[in-house]
Amino acid sequence: MGDRDGAPVTVVIATHDRRPELVRTLRSLTALPDDPAIIVVDNASSDGTAEAVTAGFPGVRLITLPRNLGCAARTVGVRAARTPYVAFSDDDSWWEPGALRRAAGIFDAHPRLGLIAARTLVGPGRADDPLNALLASGPLRRTPGLPGPPVLGFLACAAVVRRRAYLEAGGFHPVLFLVGEEQVLAMDLAGRGWELAYVPEVVAVHEPSPHRPPARHRVRVELRNALLTAWLRRPVALALGRTARLARAAVRDADARAALAAALARLPAAVAHRRPVPPHVEQAVRALEAAR
Repeated sequence: MGDRDGAPVTVVIATHDRRPELVRTLRSLTALPDDPAIIVVDNASSDGTAEAVTAGFPGVRLITLPRNLGCAARTVGVRAARTPYVAFSDDDSWWEPGALRRAAGIFDAHPRLGLIAARTLVGPGRADDPLNALLASGPLRRTPGLPGPPVLGFLACAAVVRRRAYLEAGGFHPVLFLVGEEQVLAMDLAGRGWELAYVPEVVAVHEPSPHRPPARHRVRVELRNALLTAWLRRPVALALGRTARLARAAVRDADARAALAAALARLPAAVAHRRPVPPHVEQAVRALEAAR
């Protein structure tokens, strides 16, 4: 699918076994006046997802994968896109009318802008996601001319990227699979000189799926990926210190124990892809951590 009627944005959705939510999202996206191209990357679903997309949305490009790649499936979609900008949706999120055209205009006006972190509205009541306030008031020094506060974090389901910048940075890292994958991409973009900004005029809607892993599972994956992120991009002394801290917690805490075991299983891959960020990015990350 190419650049339809001059639409400068492609929406990429990675999905796995959430057919009803995906159908709802595609209904919203295909009704947008922005008229984006849409690519669905199906992470080896077994619930009829591919058939539903083919039957109900003939204008949507479908890519089916033989196995679940997690967050790396988005990169498959970005490579297939033919527009200069790519917006991400999850199968339970979409974009407000006009948001994608607005994002494209902001990218056009700011050639070094690599990523827009959008304002996220949650649930039927459209409440502000708590992350909005954090992104708006972060401690990072604002670059003159940047269209919003600089950030080193975002929600994947509410982000628009410059396709070239995303591919230069390598996309979402496959070692992390899912949960918290945004931080490595943010650091990689910043490390290559791209700017990232929170732009509340660009708005995404997230109505979380009821089909989600138990809260304990998410806690364990967050702990695992936080440690893997340290080994992928942070100084070795910091990574060693955080490994020791999680190991101490594992003595008494079952979630820490499970997270440590899962991280150790992926640690060889993380070390093989280790690329510490430049000093100025590390300094910015530490400033954010201190603020939290």
